[in-house]
Amino acid sequence: MFHKILIANRGEIAVRIIRACRELGIKTVAVYSDVDREALHTQLADESICIGPASSLKSYLNMEQIISATIITKADAIHPGFGFLSENAKFAAMCEKCNIKFIGPSSDVISHMGNKARARQTMMEANIPVIPGSEMPVFEAEEAKELADQIGYPIMVKASSGGGGKGMRIVEKEEDFIRYFHMAQQEAINAFGDNTMYMEKYIVSPRHIEFQILADHYGNVIHLGERDCSIQRRHQKMIEESPSSIIKEELRKKMGEVAIAAAQAVGYESAGTVEFLLDYSGNFYFMEMNTRIQVEHPVTEMVSGLDLIKEQIRIAEGETLSYTQKDITLQGHAIECRINAENPSKNFMPSPGIIKRLLLPGGNGVRIDTAVYQDYEIPPYYDSMILKIIVHDKTRTEAIRKMQTALGEVIVEGVDTNLDFLYEIICHEKFISGDISTSFLQDYFKE
Repeated sequence: MFHKILIANRGEIAVRIIRACRELGIKTVAVYSDVDREALHTQLADESICIGPASSLKSYLNMEQIISATIITKADAIHPGFGFLSENAKFAAMCEKCNIKFIGPSSDVISHMGNKARARQTMMEANIPVIPGSEMPVFEAEEAKELADQIGYPIMVKASSGGGGKGMRIVEKEEDFIRYFHMAQQEAINAFGDNTMYMEKYIVSPRHIEFQILADHYGNVIHLGERDCSIQRRHQKMIEESPSSIIKEELRKKMGEVAIAAAQAVGYESAGTVEFLLDYSGNFYFMEMNTRIQVEHPVTEMVSGLDLIKEQIRIAEGETLSYTQKDITLQGHAIECRINAENPSKNFMPSPGIIKRLLLPGGNGVRIDTAVYQDYEIPPYYDSMILKIIVHDKTRTEAIRKMQTALGEVIVEGVDTNLDFLYEIICHEKFISGDISTSFLQDYFKE
């Protein structure tokens, strides 16, 4: 069993990991930048250590400083959370070389699945259904256009090292291809330092369905059902729910088996997510695999009854999964809303500043994951998400009503938030009926 874990992250996920460690009897080390000195995770951890200035590159992405902090504090393992270094194969390899356990898959697996083009090729070899597209990575716009003309438009140009909606462009007309390819590739170079691109046929108005998996060191893999993440803005998720309102048991079983096969194809270990696009005909296609815990993991916890962070830690300690697929039953319905400090009426401009008043909802089946508090100053240097509201009830209808109530109770003064916008979505007749897709906001909230 681990004696001490260093958390290489900040915000609500750092707080979430600290709580899980406490319940397992494991001591924790928080790292922080100089502007996060008063952040909640630094106050809750057993130890805290400054790793650099505000810039992520010099603090939360500073691999050498984080490794040094781990060695100095004599921590056995590092939990990377999500974002930052959570899917960085180089960092995982550094941990392996320093005999520090990285709580996640091996550096080889991260490297394999982090390269979207390579992951796609692996899935095709394993007979996993993938979206029609380029079979090999592409680097030159002219070469890519020849392939695009063969695949057909609309087409999606994507960065092989991409994530978070960066390095992606939808090209609807042949004459726009060269320009959009260059735009996506330059964005990929700026964000990931990698100009490797690939292409997929663009599926119009699909559902974004992802399956949560758990895999141990001994080849045991299970799935915990699906999450519907179709409510997105510019490929960034806003609302997630489990289970999906459109998936029946037969399709869930089929997609779950494919998700397990995808994990087995790369020898996966830890918690992970296999993401699919589902069209209106019921066809589904592998999109990518996230080799980390997801922001939206709480909805799966609510319906499955499992603590995914604890499961991650137990797997990293070398334990065998204590569940088989037959043990997993989903109970009720869960919905999560991401509350960001941003102004939707000003093109979602971030709104850093001091939270002057904070009132959070509660009650049966309401969960709040956050690291903010009254008088806390939101810094302008990091992601704008400040809290997540998760609700759980017997049915989707009851869960929606519970979320409407919870959103209506939240008070955040001092900064702008997307609370009202989320409330409008949750109350929209199409959302309530379950008639949603990745184009939901584009179709109904153009203004």
